[in-house]
Amino acid sequence: LNHMALFLKMADEFKTAIGFNGTLLLEPKPQEPTKHQYDWDVATTAGFLEHHGLKGKFKINVECNHATLAGHSCEHELELARILGVLGNLDANTGDPQVGWDTDQFLTDPRQATLVMLPIVKQGGLAPGGINFDAKLRRESTDVEDLFLAHIGGMDALAYGLRKAAKIIQEGALDALVGNRYKTWYSGVVGPAIEGGKMSFEKLEAWALTNDAPTAESSKQELAETVLNYYV
Repeated sequence: LNHMALFLKMADEFKTAIGFNGTLLLEPKPQEPTKHQYDWDVATTAGFLEHHGLKGKFKINVECNHATLAGHSCEHELELARILGVLGNLDANTGDPQVGWDTDQFLTDPRQATLVMLPIVKQGGLAPGGINFDAKLRRESTDVEDLFLAHIGGMDALAYGLRKAAKIIQEGALDALVGNRYKTWYSGVVGPAIEGGKMSFEKLEAWALTNDAPTAESSKQELAETVLNYYV
């Protein structure tokens, strides 16, 4: 790991030496080329960069099919990368969740495209990075026109997802549900105290012993999914 970090530091130094102003990207992928992969997913890659003082030097290129192989959804990896400040690029593809390798299919599902575009819109885009197709035709698609159809379908799906994601964010429908779900973190006594670093286990115990048990509220998971489907 130290040697890998040193190699990446030299790459960053070389970038500076030649006056390259682009973004250096790392692409997480599990079990390739090694069994124990330390860029398994966004979380491990971001942790590696943080540990070795490389955060800010590199960003992450999220490939949707690699997210599937790591046991995540593409939107999860994109959102986590956005939150951690390392989202730099997207390889827009998809794969079969029932197989153990990346099939690199074109992303053409409108619902998935919408979910993929949500973190990108929240971030305000990917510049100077972008979106590229790391995808290929299925073996049975043997006509020349299939190559055009695949790219057209993929671009249309992402354009559709972009428009829908922008509308979801603009109208705040999902944000309202999330805000209501976690409202006690920002109101009352306990939540803001924890958020502000002013709470301890001892204080929590004292509060619990002198107050009624909080009412468990529904997460409204099905409502959130229905709202998403309304926009898609």
